[in-house]
Amino acid sequence: MAHPSQLGFQDAASPIMEELLHFHDHALMAVFLISTLVLYIITTMMTTKLTNTNAMDAQEIEMVWTIMPAIILIVIALPSLRILYLMDEISDPHLTIKAIGHQWYWSYEFTNYEDLVFDSYMLPTQSLTPGQFRLLEVDNRMVVPMESPIRMLISAEDVLHSWAVPSMGVKTDAIPGRLNQTTFIASRPGVFYGQCSEICGANHSFMPIVVEAAPLNHFQKWSSSMLEA
Repeated sequence: MAHPSQLGFQDAASPIMEELLHFHDHALMAVFLISTLVLYIITTMMTTKLTNTNAMDAQEIEMVWTIMPAIILIVIALPSLRILYLMDEISDPHLTIKAIGHQWYWSYEFTNYEDLVFDSYMLPTQSLTPGQFRLLEVDNRMVVPMESPIRMLISAEDVLHSWAVPSMGVKTDAIPGRLNQTTFIASRPGVFYGQCSEICGANHSFMPIVVEAAPLNHFQKWSSSMLEA
């Protein structure tokens, strides 16, 4: 989860998020280099005493400031396109979960288990136990097996919502009448928090998302207990 005065992204909990973090660092270095060059040129132009009012054109400079931005854009675009294709790749998922946004809670349907359907409401402050997070904890977490490809089918019942878990690198719009899909792999066990990321009404900020990644045997015990309940 995010913490106070955090400047960067959350720690990656999936391979896609690791790729996004690497791309962010890669693009940020290009921004720093460009900013440094522009600042140097501005400073030089403001401090120099040399002037030349007779220069009408400079083909060499024109070529440099046309070719250099093109190279920079290519260097940034190629890794970006690679990650876009990786994010759209869904092959042989081990588990498919349908998340449906409501005003203002989420409901989950595990399509591999016909009867495993539950709603996930935010816990009110007075119901929290020590160690739980205000405005982020829910009564029923979405538990998934770690190191397994998970396919999410995301929709909404009433208005626009958005199912987002930053540490997983997942953010997909939930649109009424439309089924969007995304995928993720939890690379380590843990509890990962997210929130609806599309303004959906008065209680938009009170419909959190909690994904708990656990070893396969723990997931099987949880699913059995949920089916028996």
